[in-house]
Amino acid sequence: MMFTAPAPKLKTVLCVDDEPIIRALCVEALEDYHVLLACDGLEALEVLEKTPVDVVLSDVIMPKLDGLELLQKIKEHHPDQAVILMTGYSDKSVILKALKAGAADFINKPINILQLCTTVDNVFEKQKIQQELIDLKRTDQLKSDFLGLISHKLKTPATAISLFIQNIAEGVESPNDADFKQMVSMVQAETIHLEQLIQDLLYFSEATLQDKNLPLESIDLGLIADRIAITMQPAAQQRKIHFSNRVEPPLPPEQLMLNPQRISFAIRALLDNAVKFTPAEGSVSVEGEMDNSYVRLVVKNSGRGIPQHELAKIFNKFYQVDPENTGQIRGFGLGLYYARDFIRSMGGQLYIDSRPEDTTVATIEFPRSA
Repeated sequence: MMFTAPAPKLKTVLCVDDEPIIRALCVEALEDYHVLLACDGLEALEVLEKTPVDVVLSDVIMPKLDGLELLQKIKEHHPDQAVILMTGYSDKSVILKALKAGAADFINKPINILQLCTTVDNVFEKQKIQQELIDLKRTDQLKSDFLGLISHKLKTPATAISLFIQNIAEGVESPNDADFKQMVSMVQAETIHLEQLIQDLLYFSEATLQDKNLPLESIDLGLIADRIAITMQPAAQQRKIHFSNRVEPPLPPEQLMLNPQRISFAIRALLDNAVKFTPAEGSVSVEGEMDNSYVRLVVKNSGRGIPQHELAKIFNKFYQVDPENTGQIRGFGLGLYYARDFIRSMGGQLYIDSRPEDTTVATIEFPRSA
């Protein structure tokens, strides 16, 4: 069964004018948009407090609060809000004041329907271009940050391995030395770490290059969680961590509409973090829960926990919690960011609760179908 994406939501225009005929004209002319109406500036502010609006289309001369005053108040609280002013004035001082206050454009009165539609369309096009520029700048910055992070993360194990091989070649290290076996174990650990970093890079690259609108399929959440939990058990055993898999498929009895690649990524990221931050002799568990409305996967791990001031940052790109204050956290700090993003894209939520010196609980929640 394939999931069909809903139709795109209409852009919203708030038309503010004390003349009913002008408001009716806006509704008729802007049929491709969702049009809200207000008869003066004060009513417009009330609408803006309750409803997100893409563009405000306002007359200049109005009772109670005129268009220039409305523009100034809007910009005080919403600097990026696009506002188009309708005016019969040819006074340059009015236009200059409006431009200084941040008006996006003007429409002359009496209103020409073609000019009205064209001006609104142009403002939306400008918004689209501005957002694309912002996205490009953000992407460039993220690429720079990521390349710097990769360089830093790969340099440490590569340097350790290279130095060890160089010392052997120069005769500095010898199998007869008392600490040679310890050095070999360290290099083996760094080699494994380097392999994991490369695997993570491939994994994140695959996740980020996927189409944002991947199809959803009818799948058993519990079955996927059970399979991933089984693959994580060797890593937990290697670190002497007690791993408990309490997921019993099917979970829930009815199947959910999810993307298997993305939900697998999210579950794996949570379990990987749980194992990574749990000390030896600690515990990690994954279990399924459900009620009449929701189904949940709950991952718990013992350890030092996450301080409250860091909880708000853990979903940021590249952010890594360092409970031991070593400055040597392994990984790229992308798992939780993409896990939450993917889960939200499928209609679910990801919650993490933790306290210092206590258990950390990560919960994936999806609504059950009616």
